[in-house]
Amino acid sequence: MASLRSSAIPVSDPASGLRITEIFYSLQGEANASGLPTVFIRLTGCPLRCSYCDTTYSFEGGERLSLEHIIETAEKYQTPYICVTGGEPLAQPNCLILLQRLCDAGFDVSLETSGALDVSRVDPRVSKVLDLKTPTSGEEHRNLISNLDHLTPRDQIKFVICNREDYEWSKQQVEQYQLQTKVSTVWFSPAFAVEKGAVGLPRLARDLAQWILDDKLPVRFQLQLHKLLWNDESGR
Repeated sequence: MASLRSSAIPVSDPASGLRITEIFYSLQGEANASGLPTVFIRLTGCPLRCSYCDTTYSFEGGERLSLEHIIETAEKYQTPYICVTGGEPLAQPNCLILLQRLCDAGFDVSLETSGALDVSRVDPRVSKVLDLKTPTSGEEHRNLISNLDHLTPRDQIKFVICNREDYEWSKQQVEQYQLQTKVSTVWFSPAFAVEKGAVGLPRLARDLAQWILDDKLPVRFQLQLHKLLWNDESGR
């Protein structure tokens, strides 16, 4: 966590702003807002190291920006849709204040979070997209199950699935916690493998689609639109 923070600027003070990796404008590639022009605010830092992470460049570095500057930058793109992502956005305490201020400014705000950090204080106007970590991620033990008690019909749950083991585990979580009753959508997404600048349909995709049909699961299948359009290009 120390790498996220400047010892000279207390991160719990709103005036200290946030460390930001990038702010960019693109089509939302997944979840309920898929296909909508969206401003992405990518916060720097993450306490997790998922095996399939596609944003490792956000682990360190970044630039400390004021909350006012972040919001003014987002406003320039003239879209109501904002996605606060990472890294793990909630690793920086001022993320909570940013979310509140974005909502106050009239934006339709979503938060992409690993589910490893407490979401109970997230502004209820925000649509939380909670990524429950599957066994292949290597971070399954970091899932904070108490977060499920703080989800609402505005929220979503995502599983990134790499193999049959991940699928069976994810299916068990859906059944055990009746996740489809807690949120608007439960997503099953096959992990993409991006190699040498080329990306294609994940080999698992067709199998995963068939497993969902065979088991009649109350979930939605998704492919990451931005991966199909722009590969793994940052700022997309």
